[in-house]
Amino acid sequence: MTGFPWAAFGVNLAVAAGAALAVMLATFAVAVAKGVHRVVDIAWGVGFAAVALASYGMSAGHGDDGRRLLVTAATVVWGLRLAGHIGWRGRGKGEDPRYDKMLKKAPGSRNAYAFRLIYLLQGALVWLVSLPVQAADYVRAPIGTVAIAGGVVWAGGLFFEAVGDWQLHRYTSDPAHKGTIMDRGLWSWTRHPNYFGDFLVWWGLFLTACGAWQAAVVCLVSPLVMTYLLTRGSGQRLLEAHMAGRPGYAEYVARTSGFIPLPPKKGSVR
Repeated sequence: MTGFPWAAFGVNLAVAAGAALAVMLATFAVAVAKGVHRVVDIAWGVGFAAVALASYGMSAGHGDDGRRLLVTAATVVWGLRLAGHIGWRGRGKGEDPRYDKMLKKAPGSRNAYAFRLIYLLQGALVWLVSLPVQAADYVRAPIGTVAIAGGVVWAGGLFFEAVGDWQLHRYTSDPAHKGTIMDRGLWSWTRHPNYFGDFLVWWGLFLTACGAWQAAVVCLVSPLVMTYLLTRGSGQRLLEAHMAGRPGYAEYVARTSGFIPLPPKKGSVR
């Protein structure tokens, strides 16, 4: 396997793990001080940005500068937008019901239990999912058609995620919509435009690492894991289970695609 700097990449993996852990440790300290662990959701996007910046610094002189800049900028923009949105959405709120339910099962200290099951797990996932970001920094080939395609896919994902979040916020901010189901805009084409956007973002970032086949093989696990999390893990499956009993939700499910955007079926509102 020539052409890929494996030794330098191995060091990068360790540094990236340290960056992800540092973000989680700092977030845990804030959470304990505030008495709520929902702040860890903000750390998800920040963790990816930290890993991207650490990898960019470590990879100087090893990979193509254009590709390094592309993947780092894309990851930081995505991560900080997501962190900012989650932080703004959760301002002034108490504990997230998901974490409250989980921590009620704590055999001892709630904080120690949260650190093991939430912070360390999310830190590990940040490290794993960010493999394309790290690997792309060490690809020596200049940006080509596949990397450009990856940038286009990433941009499409950011559009779905950001616009979907904005549309949902505007809808739920109107008191007249209280207790109703958001079924407008992108939400009439897919029940999860934000999750679909994440899906595109990480497959796009994976494509940026495909300038070297060794890197592509190593980091294929990343978009596969993210796809599983979004569709079968903590994303779509849990949210739909939470929404299932709401009035009008069954009808919304019947006329709206579950994940991949498709034209709404007959009877859709807007």
